[in-house]
Amino acid sequence: MYARKRPIRVAGTGHSEILGVGGYRPRRRVDNAELCRSIDSTPEWIETRSGIRRRGFAGPDETLPMMAAEAAARALERAGARAADVDLVLVASMSHLVQTPALAAVVAHRLGADRAAAFDLSAACAGFCHALAVASDTVRTGGARRVLVIGAERMTDIVEPTDRTSALLFADGAGAVLVGPADRPGIGPVVRRSDGAYAEALRMTAPWAGEERPWMRMDGRRVFRWAMEEVAPAALAALDAAGQVVADLGAFVPHQANLRMTELMVERLGLTPATAVARDVVETGNTSAASIPLALETLLTEGAAASGDTALLVGFGAGLNYAAQTVVLP
Repeated sequence: MYARKRPIRVAGTGHSEILGVGGYRPRRRVDNAELCRSIDSTPEWIETRSGIRRRGFAGPDETLPMMAAEAAARALERAGARAADVDLVLVASMSHLVQTPALAAVVAHRLGADRAAAFDLSAACAGFCHALAVASDTVRTGGARRVLVIGAERMTDIVEPTDRTSALLFADGAGAVLVGPADRPGIGPVVRRSDGAYAEALRMTAPWAGEERPWMRMDGRRVFRWAMEEVAPAALAALDAAGQVVADLGAFVPHQANLRMTELMVERLGLTPATAVARDVVETGNTSAASIPLALETLLTEGAAASGDTALLVGFGAGLNYAAQTVVLP
């Protein structure tokens, strides 16, 4: 007689929230005048086009694992948690130069999170928001209780120093959050999309394509136009998915691509001065997957946003792709 099979048991759906935020910024600060020694530009042109005045360039000892681990340690400290409490480490990065081992595994070991699973996620500048969604879903379904989400980049390793279209924008750094279970929703549904028709607009070159080494190449105008058409509607969709409206927002934290993009999105979303807007790009540059958690840390440490505020996060980058969600600030 056929024996009835037992159903697969799955965990119930709970809630998740961000418990702590941490960041690491390189010691070396590079202003536009110094940058113009390598590229054909002027400090005034760079600031007018991008809003950037200074950015951080990592030194030889400020490796990706070091910066990621420092940011994660600060997030753990602010959450009152230990590395031993972490069940999963996720690292979003587009500048990790080796396929394996995963940067997350190296970071977990460096932190002492030796019982944690660890893997990387590659979605360029949108990577942090994608990883945050994975962490939230993992916690909500009981797959983990504590998840470290880290965005870490050494963009100076993959951007050609003389490339006038990219070198003025990109910089180094790491940001992290600790995600854990909550009594009420603290991380909203993610709205995400990828459009491979624009794959060539932001890409890594291949070593066999006549380049000295793999470099990141970007069609800045094409990326700008796509982002302006796609990202503001995605941000509004993320608000709607969470049952919220613009007036609910205490903070808006878009990927820190350049200041012009941020100001246009603020206008299109109809934000008022009551909403704190992250403009970390001015002093930090575009740190790709690290930019949103670093900007979050700045808003919180400077008091522009407060614990309990609702923040709208939206990342966008190579793919071209985006991811957006609302969160309650820790």
